[in-house]
Amino acid sequence: MPLITDFNLPSSAKQLQVPENAQALFIVFVASDDPATGQSWCPDVRAAWPVLETTFSPADAPRLAAVEVGQKPEWKDPGNIYRTTWKVPCIPTLVRYEIVNGETVETGRLVEGEILDQKRLGEFIGMSRV
Repeated sequence: MPLITDFNLPSSAKQLQVPENAQALFIVFVASDDPATGQSWCPDVRAAWPVLETTFSPADAPRLAAVEVGQKPEWKDPGNIYRTTWKVPCIPTLVRYEIVNGETVETGRLVEGEILDQKRLGEFIGMSRV
């Protein structure tokens, strides 16, 4: 899976760097793993992760950066930076960023159960064969 797990999220979307050889940068915001179970504490993230792995695993698939939003108490805090700065209302949230008029901007997003629709997900990332 072309997955970036050590992605350094800048302070704003305008500072994101879309790779030159890519049409878009995809970031999925997910719950952190529960230390006791080694799995995401969020059932929606656990359900979406296999679909994301399947979709982003082909060699010609775009790369996906995963950003953990924290443990449940951190995520539930209304001041959580992902809620305030990145406008992530729920997890998982998959966001597409592209260069438009020389600036990096959000051009689409799928949230929670929308990610489970493989046809919709394939169209969202530009891979109709998914």
